[in-house]
Amino acid sequence: MIAWFQTRSLREKRLILVMLALLALTVVWLLVIRPIGDGLSRERERHAAVVVRLGETRATVAALREIGRRRRSPLTGTLADVVRVRAAEAGFAVATLDEDGPGRVRVGIAGARPAALLPWLARLEASGVLVDAATLTDKGDRSVGVQLTLKARAL
Repeated sequence: MIAWFQTRSLREKRLILVMLALLALTVVWLLVIRPIGDGLSRERERHAAVVVRLGETRATVAALREIGRRRRSPLTGTLADVVRVRAAEAGFAVATLDEDGPGRVRVGIAGARPAALLPWLARLEASGVLVDAATLTDKGDRSVGVQLTLKARAL
């Protein structure tokens, strides 16, 4: 190879050296710089996803700690009485209210607006009454028929 190179003219030698230099730059770019750039890009995306997940996890942990700090007072009276009183306070006419064992009741409400029902259920859960099952049936007049199974939260 060296003997072949020595037989070339000065101009050809310069062109061959420039070609080899460009070839070396291309190989370095393809085998080193581009894979490193792609890896860094993937790691930045992965880092961003992990940071988002960490923030969500911290928010969830803070919410759970706050829930754990709240002391729940035991229900005053039976679960059926509590549900009946809270439903009347919220303006719901209870059609059926049957005890389904200790600490469980089945409630039927003939007609309720969903915009009022869901906050009422949230207030019940905040006070220690959990929704075990719920069936909402559209009545066609912007109200729903509701069948609930509620249970008292264990303290």
